[in-house]
Amino acid sequence: MPYRPPLIAHEYFSADPPELPVRAQGEQGLSALVRAELMAADGQGVTFKASTSAEEVLVVQVAVAGEGVIRVKLGEDSEARTRSARVIEMVHPGEFAGARVETGDERIVVDAGAVRAEITLDPWHLRFTDADGRLLTEQDPGHVDISGRLRTLPFGRSRAGGATVAYQESLVAQPDEHFGGFGEKFTPLDKRGQRPLMWNFDAFGAESERSYKNVPFFVSSRGYGLLVDSGMPVEFDVCRSTHSCVEIVVPDDLIDYYVIAGPGVPEILARYDRLTCAPALPPKWAFGSWISSGFFKDTQQRVLERARRIRGKGIPCDVLHLDCYWQVDGHWSDLRWDPESFPDPDGMLATLKEQGFEVCLWMNPYISHLSPAFTEASAAGYFLTNQDGEVYVADSWHGSYPACGIVDFTHPGAVEWFKGLLRPLLRQGVAVFKTDFAEGVPRDSVASNGMSGTELHNVYSLLFNDVVSDVTREVNGHGMVWARSSFLGGQRHAAQWGGDTYTSYPAMGSTIRGGLSHGLSGIPFWSHDAGGFTGTPTDDLYVRWAQFGALSPLVRFHGTTSREPWEFPEVEHLVVEAIRLRYRLMPYIYSAAVEAARTGAPMMRALCVDHPDDPVAWQADLEYLLGPDLLVAPMTTPEGTRQVYLPAGEWVDYWTHEVHAGGRYIPVTKPLDRIPLFVRHGALIPVTEVGDSVGADPFARVTVVSYGGEGRTTIRDVDGDTTVTAARDGDVLRVHVSGSKQIANVEIAPVAGAPATVVVD
Repeated sequence: MPYRPPLIAHEYFSADPPELPVRAQGEQGLSALVRAELMAADGQGVTFKASTSAEEVLVVQVAVAGEGVIRVKLGEDSEARTRSARVIEMVHPGEFAGARVETGDERIVVDAGAVRAEITLDPWHLRFTDADGRLLTEQDPGHVDISGRLRTLPFGRSRAGGATVAYQESLVAQPDEHFGGFGEKFTPLDKRGQRPLMWNFDAFGAESERSYKNVPFFVSSRGYGLLVDSGMPVEFDVCRSTHSCVEIVVPDDLIDYYVIAGPGVPEILARYDRLTCAPALPPKWAFGSWISSGFFKDTQQRVLERARRIRGKGIPCDVLHLDCYWQVDGHWSDLRWDPESFPDPDGMLATLKEQGFEVCLWMNPYISHLSPAFTEASAAGYFLTNQDGEVYVADSWHGSYPACGIVDFTHPGAVEWFKGLLRPLLRQGVAVFKTDFAEGVPRDSVASNGMSGTELHNVYSLLFNDVVSDVTREVNGHGMVWARSSFLGGQRHAAQWGGDTYTSYPAMGSTIRGGLSHGLSGIPFWSHDAGGFTGTPTDDLYVRWAQFGALSPLVRFHGTTSREPWEFPEVEHLVVEAIRLRYRLMPYIYSAAVEAARTGAPMMRALCVDHPDDPVAWQADLEYLLGPDLLVAPMTTPEGTRQVYLPAGEWVDYWTHEVHAGGRYIPVTKPLDRIPLFVRHGALIPVTEVGDSVGADPFARVTVVSYGGEGRTTIRDVDGDTTVTAARDGDVLRVHVSGSKQIANVEIAPVAGAPATVVVD
């Protein structure tokens, strides 16, 4: 009897990734570089005419693209560009005044300061070192097994059926090398042994290799990062085919990649930002809690009642989110209020504003064929089309809701039309939009600028979020969105959340991994649906996830069923306590946010960000640092017990004030009302009084809590920076404050050996 797969239906998607053709037996098709001849050189780089194993001639360019950055291009000519460049430029290479190029007969050096490229011409070879000559990585010439079969793809391109199908590169990986990044990947943080595919999926959860947000960029424990400039479905084989090699397959008109020096992850991310774009800092109120209607029929009356109940119960909250049903059911997403359910949106928005709430509305770039807006946009040519030039009506909701047209953001008229739908809502008082979906551009669709669906698919999320962000900034003065899909350079869209997560402890664990992975991909501001999205959490899971959310960069309560705290009466007080802890820590959290926007380092930091030389820090991926001084280890089991890895140094239990030595795992048991939380010994943690909302104004009363003695912190606020320094003088802690912020009080946490008294200079 032939093998049959398990009796579980395979998942299919409206936007499956295209598959590269497989060579027929005996068909070679490989064109790998074997030697090169110098064609031109200047102070920033060199250009070569390269000969290949298939007797083809290609052009290679190696150049400085900024301090600590080297760019490598291979294509048929020097003017080749990624296909996505027809609609968006994702990478902006710069120059470096200290660049140096040395040319010789057989060896050439391109020096970008913190990273150098050393090139051998015959045979061709390229290696990268740091400024001290330490090897970062080098090209792998390709592995051939004992039978003569090629197992890896060296630097060059591949042809099948008489056409070029991809360019590729292979880089040597050291036996102890670790890799992180590639976007919001829900798999283990260290991507060694994985094969990340850069194709945005409607992932239906957070427990597979499918990702809503892909970023063709990774960081290595050897102190470098690598960025591929392509909007196509790039595939990385990270030591999976062979554990000694990272392969990169780029189905584009060239391969164009950047090697970015460290030595640490923060330095790599700072240089990555200069190549792509700076992170956008969300408005201050966005760091408060967001409470949603949930995915069910909502009305104006229910929204106003929800607001009254939140304020009446004293639940800190800054944002109310209205999901799909603010629009007419079956017309999603035509961006028009349902007049029956919301008869007076102006009045509702004004009332909520008086109560201290900002309002977020759900939307996506698909318009139901049942909506009157579909007819309008279709007649104007504002939708993607099929191969016959007709509107591509896609099953964007996978059979759950009516098929839709997909707004074509390569069409200037469609962009202005779409902004025209959003602008009146913003002027009514809507603060921000949740930009859902955008992973569903079918590969066989066609855009108005001639791009295929495959070429547009990944970068479509950037175009969509750019449009919404631009019009929001035009009306409201900030460009925040709450985005599900993203791609290279998506850090300019703050913030992003982890999609439709299932309600389970394992799903919460994989959600943590997704957030940490995304942070290593240059995204500082990330969140998730507290409680999980699909289904209804148990009471204990709801509390544990609420605690995780409260100590995330941003927090939203949302799901297919209600995540309102009073819908879980037995544990409501515990969820509110978690939210109140967040609001107490808000000066610390907001300071970390401002710093993240300035530097690109994530707020929610995998341990390897601060401890790159600790191999365990690349593996301990169910915990993280929130800012520089708080270590958060969400409880990922219902038993309330877990192992927590403490990196080097000393760590203070936030709840018991017990001091633990780092560099080891410790067993931690916490009751349901406490999340495992540790403070770096010596840290100064700014806190404030808990109010109904964070708002937009400076913090009025800030207390600084000392954990064990000498320390330093900078409180960053909308009115500037204030630095607090604590130095020990015997049994006295002397505190100096520099800046505009008035510190209301300095407290000493009851940590063993801490000073007894405080003197503020």
